Amino acid sequence: MTILKPFLAGYSENLLLALALWPVASAVLTLPLLAWLYHRDGRLRFASVVSTYLAVLYVLGLGCFTLWPLPAGESGPGITYGIPWQTNPLAFVGDLSREGLSALPQIAFNVVFFIPLGFIAGRLLRLGLLPSALLGLAASCVIEAAQGTGLFGLYPYAYRTADVDDLIYNTAGAVLGWLGAAALARVLPPGALAEEGAVTHAPGFVRRFVAFWLDTLLMGIIAVVAAGACSVVLAALPGDVRWGDGPWPLVIAAAAFIWVEGVVPWRHGGSTPGGAFVRMSAETRERTGGRRVAFYAARLATLAVAYLMPGFAWPVLGLFYLIARRMPYDLV
Repeated sequence: MTILKPFLAGYSENLLLALALWPVASAVLTLPLLAWLYHRDGRLRFASVVSTYLAVLYVLGLGCFTLWPLPAGESGPGITYGIPWQTNPLAFVGDLSREGLSALPQIAFNVVFFIPLGFIAGRLLRLGLLPSALLGLAASCVIEAAQGTGLFGLYPYAYRTADVDDLIYNTAGAVLGWLGAAALARVLPPGALAEEGAVTHAPGFVRRFVAFWLDTLLMGIIAVVAAGACSVVLAALPGDVRWGDGPWPLVIAAAAFIWVEGVVPWRHGGSTPGGAFVRMSAETRERTGGRRVAFYAARLATLAVAYLMPGFAWPVLGLFYLIARRMPYDLV
């Protein structure tokens, strides 16, 4: 324990930084994480949500512990002449013979620090042993490359040591983590994955919002690609005609909206592209003929307002759903 105290004391600032960044990163990643959980499990499980956000904290810690603190000042080994890469895989033998037991904490830390990554790969991502080991190796390669290149050229020098032995230790840690996840699965099996093609016709408000967000991203991509293509075409035409001079941006945006939120779900049982990813259908019950047309017209009108006035529409829709347990267009 005496050996570990000075070693661990040097990382207190890194831990505090990771904890400080965790709420921000969690907020930024909330919608992607929820989309992935809905896609994988078909619903939200409390344990899955908690473990996913703990995984975010771990990834932040991985970066903070291996790349922080950043260099400052104008002197020091990494600043004045850089730190050479350590490429001898047997260098740990010399470290042990030279430093004795004091070299063990650094070796053990590199192994232990990647055990959670292997556990996450096996338990949360449901990867096999080889993919989990390769994930650990890839993550370690990225970290060592960042250390050895001054954050990929952000600094004109290497301010931390890139060590080939760390690749071995980190990968071994990922393998141990995966083995731990496999052992736990025998006692406490993970939740069953959603069946292939399983879709709910009674989605909650959160799942609807996540699907809306995914559809919005898709519409944005369509609009950007279409805008680029139209700009190229207009630039080739005679005269000084520019993309923003006409109604084309509005036309493209409207066409993308009608296609994603109207045509696609009409032809696919109520599932938009985002809805299909989170395993939901907007059609809460079967409708035919004029009632189905009226349902989609009401839904498009509601979502159009949500796009044009999101700050007003979504709180109102959320309150409506809280009271009625459905969206306004579901009443059609």
